Amino acid sequence: MLEFSFCHLDGVGGASEQRLWNAGVLSWQDALDAASLPVKRPSPENMRRLLDESRQRLTSRDAAWFGSRMPANQQWRLLPDFMDSVACVDIETTGLSWPQAHITTIALYDGTEVKTYIHGDNLEAFADDIRKYDLLVTFNGKCFDVPFIERSFGISLQCGHIDLRYVFKALGLSGGLKNVEKVLGIDRGDLSGVDGFLAVLLWRHYRRTGDARALETLLAYNVEDVLNLLPLAIWAYNEHLVSTPFATLKRLPEHAVPENPFAASREILYAVTGGV
Repeated sequence: MLEFSFCHLDGVGGASEQRLWNAGVLSWQDALDAASLPVKRPSPENMRRLLDESRQRLTSRDAAWFGSRMPANQQWRLLPDFMDSVACVDIETTGLSWPQAHITTIALYDGTEVKTYIHGDNLEAFADDIRKYDLLVTFNGKCFDVPFIERSFGISLQCGHIDLRYVFKALGLSGGLKNVEKVLGIDRGDLSGVDGFLAVLLWRHYRRTGDARALETLLAYNVEDVLNLLPLAIWAYNEHLVSTPFATLKRLPEHAVPENPFAASREILYAVTGGV
């Protein structure tokens, strides 16, 4: 989809991009071959320069470059070109503010494998593992997960980043991840009703008692978030595609949600909520 996108070019917004498409300028090559273009910006010289650079950046798999130049609600376009190197990530913490709070667990799903990272165990390994991926998918990660990760590990994540909060808001679906899932009919089973605050209580219970069931329940909740991110990203991508000239040509196949390798304990959930 990137080779058919112009919204990352200087001066090209949604209306300008639509004018290009309406004029039959559907791809970067079309723009380079055209005798004239129905937009004032960028200039022909800058258009050629930016499209040449776009090709180089795509060839070198620089998802971060495209992401830095593209509105947050349009970054669904990154998905097809970097599907083979995507990391769906979600963190759990002891609170909302760093450094008063710290990360307890991180879940990562790359479309094939689930990886988990636990404070006091293997959390530090995340900083090396995340560097292997070109594209990050989160829900509200631009505001929360990524800043928390970067401050906690002292790193800068150099990858493209699709934050589904903005992508779904552009489709008229606002609210948190669980609200979007509810609208789309996704059922979390035993994890229904578990939220970030309960995740904090689960971690506290685990640290206080050493009960492995509390940690597994926390990991089940954390992993459930990332397992749903890729199917949701594909659904949102296809929905956005409907308003483009490529609705039938560039659709992505659905991605089945794999089984969660962790299981929530009803007894533990009952204990940490006081039976509520």
